Amino acid sequence: MTLRPTDSSALLIDGKLVPGSGGTFEVLNPATEEVLGSAAEATAADMDAAIAAARLAFDEGTWSRDHAFRARCLRQLCDALQSHIEELREVTIAEVGAPAMLTNGPQLEGPVEDLRYWADLAESYSWEQDLGAATPMGIPTSRRLLKEAVGVVGAITPWNFPHQINFAKLGPALAAGNTVVLKPAPDTPWCAALVGKVIAEETEIPAGVVNIVTSTDHALGAQLCTDPRVDLVSFTGSTATGRAVMASAADSLKKVFLELGGKSAFIVLDDADLAGACSVAAFSVCVHAGQGCALTTRLLVPRERYDEAVAATAKTMSGIRAGDPGKPGTVCGPLISARQRERVEGYLTLAVEEGGTIVTGGGRPADQERGFFVEPTLIAGVDNSARVAQEEIFGPVLVILPHDGDDDAVRIANDSPYGLSGSVWGTDPERVNRVVAGVRTGTLSVNGGVWYSADAPFGGYKQSGIGREMGVAGFEEYLETKLVASPAT
Repeated sequence: MTLRPTDSSALLIDGKLVPGSGGTFEVLNPATEEVLGSAAEATAADMDAAIAAARLAFDEGTWSRDHAFRARCLRQLCDALQSHIEELREVTIAEVGAPAMLTNGPQLEGPVEDLRYWADLAESYSWEQDLGAATPMGIPTSRRLLKEAVGVVGAITPWNFPHQINFAKLGPALAAGNTVVLKPAPDTPWCAALVGKVIAEETEIPAGVVNIVTSTDHALGAQLCTDPRVDLVSFTGSTATGRAVMASAADSLKKVFLELGGKSAFIVLDDADLAGACSVAAFSVCVHAGQGCALTTRLLVPRERYDEAVAATAKTMSGIRAGDPGKPGTVCGPLISARQRERVEGYLTLAVEEGGTIVTGGGRPADQERGFFVEPTLIAGVDNSARVAQEEIFGPVLVILPHDGDDDAVRIANDSPYGLSGSVWGTDPERVNRVVAGVRTGTLSVNGGVWYSADAPFGGYKQSGIGREMGVAGFEEYLETKLVASPAT
């Protein structure tokens, strides 16, 4: 089978590739603003059919009980996707605007390979635990602890890293024995729909176990949240939408997993290599045009070296050009849409209104006549109370802030509604560890350490979410716990 973008104009419902009842919608190339093609436009009736199929497959099938079969199916899926990796790479660059270099890692190849981790975990996980004998209320009793799949999972995913986030939900949910209805972002439907075609045609995954519903109608995501046949909603996206997901799920008291926004701090201590640290901070915020929830978008530097830090950061940022994501050396591609570009540009205007200075960048690249590009931008001269320092911008924009020592840096880092990620740079391990202990965030990089991998739990404190994705902790988000007590013999 050859995968082509035209193959993706279909929904996957109950094991069949079917057209959307609402027709199709256009898919744009964010680097050229050209129409790439179309995707299936699902309706509420299509979503209802997908939920019904997932419910039936879970309630009447053996998927949730056959751990070895699930592992085999996940490995089949991994192998099949690997055989189409170059076709998927081409689609990912065109649809997402993802720099080609990132498709070798978290934009494609990494998440596909991670399916093997979930397959292995399905086989090695301790599904039953003997709690031993006890005499509650004087009755000799043997106790067993069982882990079981939650049931039907509604997965709602964003556009910035579609493969990574789609597989971070599909992998553990399926390995744990659940059935899934996936609603991908309307900006990037092909990445999910092409996976649906592979599932339907190249794996033994039973009908109804995975359903993929593409649509521009955000109400279909809400339908997953309110339908009582759905047992858990796993959502990645903005904090504002996460609140709505949680509220909608409340009526049926379904479980929710939320991976939300961030405004993470990159803390440079006074004994660090200032120029080196600032260069890393500048580079990281430009990757994929800053469209990553865990990127460190606040750079905290010693006040006495603030001007030096601004100069070093600007030097690196000014050398990074927003450009064609298909070229091997591109780091900063386009933003996903005109709407997102307007949002970022609005924050750049706000920065000046708040008394800030655009040190470098601040506009659209002069050499890019088409595409949703914004120059890598450094904002100085504001404090941490500014909206550009408090709110998630989701573009290649870095705010640099002064701090007055380690404790003040921790205070500023924590002065945020978010707590998703962060970075600490320094040479004294004791000082670094004190800062790490003080920062209230879900993941932290020390001196460039990489926390991202399949076996490492990811998630946030405060308004950055509820629960963890990836690793055993992420796997267990998709499980229920059952205690079985029997008379002791």
